[in-house]
Amino acid sequence: MKRILIAACLIGMTTSVLAADVGVSITVGEPGFYGRIDIGNVSQPRLIYERPMVIIAPAPNVRLQPLYLHVPPGHAKKWKKHCHEYNACGQPVYFVQNNWYSDVYVPQYRERKGKKHDGDYPDQGYGKDKKDKKDKKDKDRD
Repeated sequence: MKRILIAACLIGMTTSVLAADVGVSITVGEPGFYGRIDIGNVSQPRLIYERPMVIIAPAPNVRLQPLYLHVPPGHAKKWKKHCHEYNACGQPVYFVQNNWYSDVYVPQYRERKGKKHDGDYPDQGYGKDKKDKKDKKDKDRD
């Protein structure tokens, strides 16, 4: 009987945790994105460290391709603490500089993916669209 009660409690806790796991999806090329980026044909990235970081060394005969990551400030410095968040503890990782990501990678990524971007993010309430709405409200009042 105790086993059934314990199993029921564990199942109940698992489903409540899964239900609370709701968030906003941010993708590459958007403000606030951190994670793997595909360098592809983009110009040479500016890196935080010259050499790749590896927390768990791969097997001696295994050669892994390095990953390029854009991470929040402090994650590269304390990589051992954060590598599991990116599923990259056992791979060589290069960290790209934030200004390179924002100024070089994002515009080239958007161009490559055909995403129009004029420096404003209307879905977040920044820039021209917000100003246009305010101007329209002001005109309606007149």
